[in-house]
Amino acid sequence: MGHEPISSKEGLALVDAVRKLAMRLPEVNEQVDAFGHTSFRVNNKPFVMLGEGGLEGPSLSLKTLKLTQETLVQQDRFYKTPYIGQHGWTSIRGKDITDWKEIEDYLLEGYLRSAPKRLAKLVDSI
Repeated sequence: MGHEPISSKEGLALVDAVRKLAMRLPEVNEQVDAFGHTSFRVNNKPFVMLGEGGLEGPSLSLKTLKLTQETLVQQDRFYKTPYIGQHGWTSIRGKDITDWKEIEDYLLEGYLRSAPKRLAKLVDSI
């Protein structure tokens, strides 16, 4: 993965789809880091990150519970995110996403793991 922001057609489409889900949640900010990864954050803590992924195409990484991660990596589509997988981060290539409702559920799980309690309570009312 290079040090350039996401620029491929597939990568931009993936960012746009994730943005539509993430920005519905309270106090979420979008940020591009020095490695070119786009992240969505709450309280300055990332809960979803996206990167170009080279020949494999763009990928999506979600902050999941370790139990969720264990279940997901048993499927061929999901894998532990390099470098941060030991903290529950789970990835999927954009081309392997078949169910956006599933992704939305895991994105919400990551948000709730990262958000302060006052914001997590707001999600229950959405």
